[in-house]
Amino acid sequence: MASSGLTVLWFVVIVALIPITLWLLKRSGLATGGVGAHASLIKPVSQLNIGPGQRLVTVEVGSGDARTWLVLGVTAQQINTLHTMPAGVALDATPGEVPNFASILRRSLGMKDAA
Repeated sequence: MASSGLTVLWFVVIVALIPITLWLLKRSGLATGGVGAHASLIKPVSQLNIGPGQRLVTVEVGSGDARTWLVLGVTAQQINTLHTMPAGVALDATPGEVPNFASILRRSLGMKDAA
């Protein structure tokens, strides 16, 4: 009888280790390729849902000084490049503060930010 109790205990320990291991992989960057020589060359920066199946996505491509942000229009059928800019461009931001994607888009379209 003690053997079946030990089996159940090990089963619970192993099941509990699965989400802990996944969380550690996510935090370390190993799951997304963000560590070492094989670091990801494409990173999502932000996204804005426009409608069902339509969104604007900003991604960072490249590494080091060659980083660039691409603003992409994404639908179920296609992906279009809408704008290209240097990585980390912050319009109307104080040092250390990065504005949200919506305010950058409004500024680039010549619209005023909502207060």
